[in-house]
This record gives sequence, structure tokens and C-alpha cells, in this order.
Amino acid sequence: MLGAIALGIPLSAIGAIYPTNTWLQVGPVALLLPMAVIALRRWPIGNRSAGCIAAFVLLHLFAARWSYSFVPYDTWLGGIDSTLGFQRNMFDRLVHFLFGLLAIDPIVELGTRYWRLTRRMALIFAVLFVLAMGGFYEIFEWTLTLTLAPADAGAYNGEQGDIFDAQKDMALAALGALLALPFAQRTSPERTQ
Repeated sequence: MLGAIALGIPLSAIGAIYPTNTWLQVGPVALLLPMAVIALRRWPIGNRSAGCIAAFVLLHLFAARWSYSFVPYDTWLGGIDSTLGFQRNMFDRLVHFLFGLLAIDPIVELGTRYWRLTRRMALIFAVLFVLAMGGFYEIFEWTLTLTLAPADAGAYNGEQGDIFDAQKDMALAALGALLALPFAQRTSPERTQ
């Protein structure tokens, strides 16, 4: 999984439509990858939790290639946006939803395995983690609008004219997290190597 992420980093930067923004989206993954190797040796997690994290990171790298708002899924799926009545590219909303969905399992596992939380407390903490990270990320996007050129900030943030974009993104992450709760692991799974 780490190898796939390592391969995904340069692949997502090739032909990026906003190369000036690429380092903002791909750079943190490149910086965190060596830390992930060290952390997983010290605190191994199960394959299912690792798969959730890897799936989200790979999805992020895929979307970063098109700066999220310009992923051409509508073309690939034969005009699904007009069929569903969407007025904007919804790929970023899908990623926010999947963040909530995919974050629960690893956080619950970490909470019960390493932080000595009860299952119930780990579930609560996992939802709070998703909400906090969603808020933190939206604040980060806001700070970009203060520092980047307007065109670059708009391309990175992907609000696409929606003044409630941040709130909708956070709500979808919360929905994903709540939907994942019943499926969160009940026992500590096998450890990865």
C-alpha cells in the first residue's frame, strides 16, 4: 500500500492542470510518507484500517491531478451531472464524504488498540476527529484565499461559486462518518507487516 502511494505521488503531478497548486496537494503526502513508514513499524495497524487510509490517500492523489474541481468524471460517465441535476463538479464532495467514511475504522482501531479507549469512546472520538479535521481543512482553505492569487485559490479550494461549500463539505464528511459507525471493527484485526 505504501508503494502504491509512493508511485501515486509523481503520477498525480504529471500533467496536472494547475501545476502551481500541485505542491499544496501532493507535497504533504510526499512529506508524510516516510513518517508513515516509521509510524507503522512502531504502531502497526490491521490491513483493513491500512486499506482505508491508503484508499483515501490514493483517491486524493488522483483528484489532485485535476485540482479536484476538474476531475472529468462527468465525461467518463456520460453526463451523470445533468442526469442528477448537478450544476457543479461534485467530485470534491464525494472525496469529503469518503474521508468521513474511510477515517472511522482506522481511528477506532488506533483508539482501542493504542490509546486505551473503550469501543464506545473510540467511536465518539473517531466522529469528533472527522469533524475537527473537516473544520481544520476548511480553515486551511480559507487562509489560502488570503495568500494565493484569486484564480489559484479558487482552483485549489474548488468552491465553484457556492458560498456554503465549506459547510456542505463538512456535512458530507460527517455523514460519511456516521454511516461508517455500524461497520467499524469490533475487535483488533490482524497486524500488517
